[in-house]
Amino acid sequence: MSLQKRLSFAVKGESFLEFRREQLIFQINELWNNYNTLRKEFLALYNSSLKYLNQTYEEMGKNNLKMISKLSKIQYKPRIKLTNIKKMSVLITQVKYEITEEEKLPAYTFENTSHYIEDLIMTLKNLLDCISRFSEVEDLILNVSFTFKRINRRINGLKNIIIPKLKVDIKKIKEILEENERENFIRLKTVKKLILRTQEKV
Repeated sequence: MSLQKRLSFAVKGESFLEFRREQLIFQINELWNNYNTLRKEFLALYNSSLKYLNQTYEEMGKNNLKMISKLSKIQYKPRIKLTNIKKMSVLITQVKYEITEEEKLPAYTFENTSHYIEDLIMTLKNLLDCISRFSEVEDLILNVSFTFKRINRRINGLKNIIIPKLKVDIKKIKEILEENERENFIRLKTVKKLILRTQEKV
């Protein structure tokens, strides 16, 4: 009875894990599509930022741009907050990115400044925002993949080792019980014959 209960529990466990695996496959497909979309967005913003950077260098030189970059560090304050939550046995890292401006006026004058610098700043802001979303999805794909691998390993363990072993053990016990039952039947038959012979003699 104990082995039958364990077998029933193992079969139910395998069925539940199979269902969970199907859910994860669907989730991975959705995340992969989202990942590819964000990757394209990231590459487009990255290429745009390089283009604007080169154009800004050409118009105002590296040293002037470095000076503006140092002054911008005082003006812009980036903040990143990471929050970990567990949902359906998957660890999800939420990345919250924001950039605040201490001063509303730009850290540069419009005189002798490249007209591409505004485009560069806006593109870099969008790029940083995209990186935070991209990293969130990438981390989630990895965590979901690890969970899928772990569940797959458990299903294989149940299907190939635990359930077959329980079935073999139950079969052996059934064979032993059937053998005992046959022996008892033969014994009872023999005893009955002996009793009948004894009664005949009397």
